[in-house]
Amino acid sequence: MSLTKARLPALLKISSEKNTISCLKKENKRLNQKLLQLQALLEEKEAQLGLSKRSMGAANSSFQSSGIDGENLRPSSSSEDICAPATSYLGRIPQSEECAAAEPTKFASARVESSSRQDSYSASSLHASSGGIDDTAQKLYGSHFDENGREMLREEEFPEVSVEFQETFLGHTSPITRCRFSASGNNIASASVDGTVRIWTYDSSIPASRNATIYCGAEIMSLDWECKSDRLLLIGTADGGIKAWNVDAKRVVCDLNTTDAFPSVLDLKCSPVEPIFVSAASSRRLGSTSIDSLGYASLTVWNMKTWKAMTVLPLGEDPPAITSLCFNHNGKILAASATDGMIHMFDMSAGLQITGWPAHDSAISSLLFGPDETSIFSLGSDGKIFEWSLQNQGRVLWSKTSSWFSEPQSSKYCRHEMALDASGRQLLATSGSVRAPIYQVQGHSNGFKTLPHSAAITTVDWHPSLPIFLTGSADNSVRVTSIL
Repeated sequence: MSLTKARLPALLKISSEKNTISCLKKENKRLNQKLLQLQALLEEKEAQLGLSKRSMGAANSSFQSSGIDGENLRPSSSSEDICAPATSYLGRIPQSEECAAAEPTKFASARVESSSRQDSYSASSLHASSGGIDDTAQKLYGSHFDENGREMLREEEFPEVSVEFQETFLGHTSPITRCRFSASGNNIASASVDGTVRIWTYDSSIPASRNATIYCGAEIMSLDWECKSDRLLLIGTADGGIKAWNVDAKRVVCDLNTTDAFPSVLDLKCSPVEPIFVSAASSRRLGSTSIDSLGYASLTVWNMKTWKAMTVLPLGEDPPAITSLCFNHNGKILAASATDGMIHMFDMSAGLQITGWPAHDSAISSLLFGPDETSIFSLGSDGKIFEWSLQNQGRVLWSKTSSWFSEPQSSKYCRHEMALDASGRQLLATSGSVRAPIYQVQGHSNGFKTLPHSAAITTVDWHPSLPIFLTGSADNSVRVTSIL
């Protein structure tokens, strides 16, 4: 009697394969979580060692200026070796180029338990006695105080933000220039230096039918979603192109161009009420950074039904480049920031400038209305952040100076920017470091720092209603972080 080998039923085989895939996904999440934790620990240790090294150097110079030999305080050669920057491999995963419009989203997902508020005080940030503390001691300990005498932490000493979960999108192959949540927060658009825009979602419960890759043929300089829906995405490029992408039809519905004299489309902003948008384009000149290479400005208002230019907003003769735009809630007022440090305000119904004031000694990189629109925030290329009163023009309500801001690595890829959360109380800014600062706008409490990327953070955005933010980096990755 011959025996035949029993075949596994097809349904059981499918079930077995599903179980195997599920196990592999869980193992992948666990390994990614471990990688994130190890990278965070490594970055923390490097930051602590770097702070200790700088503090010792400050102490040494202070002692020498006082006639005291500080030779014995210099770090040994072994500590120099320890402080050498380590190479981080997270996020540098080689990607193959996709050619289809719709594609699977590439994620490294992890539930990250934040180590914040546990080791936020390093040896270089010990509390000093408030009585009799001198300048040398402040240099040693890295401590400084606000106008009320309360101790304020330096940004390097900010505690790490408490994270509920974090997703890392690895679909790009070059540094990220812009990333934006859609009006609902369901979709994300991210752009990179290589001229691609990718539309994706971080939430597995949201259909991926809108996921797409858009090839623009030039560096992407600006992105903005239509305010009333998630249907249209505007894309501005470094060669004067303005594209309107319909996410449902998955095609470019309009392909506009600025004049040859103004090829850099620095910002695009849709009106929250009217079917119009404004483009800020700039001429070019020689410069070592993205800001220095900007020339004169052109502000154009476009009709989103006819896709034709309606008017050019007046800026005077040879106006410096406009870097950032923002509308108020009803679209009647447009604010614009310029490379000469000016803030301009336009009445959109009249098409005229109604006021303006010098806000910075440097170029302004980013501009945002406050949550109640009684104030406006400006971010200078020197890292200074101001909140200006709109009821008492010229009065500064709040200010910060980012010590992580002016770094050559980040200025090569981006114009720095900031984003406010839905409450208007937390302000996230780009950074030359692998972490970004989150400032507490209301009150005088210290801020937080994000979990690390492996390169400079070049673009940021907040979810329109949830405590979730985006960080795009020169390491080619975009991260979605939900905080507690």
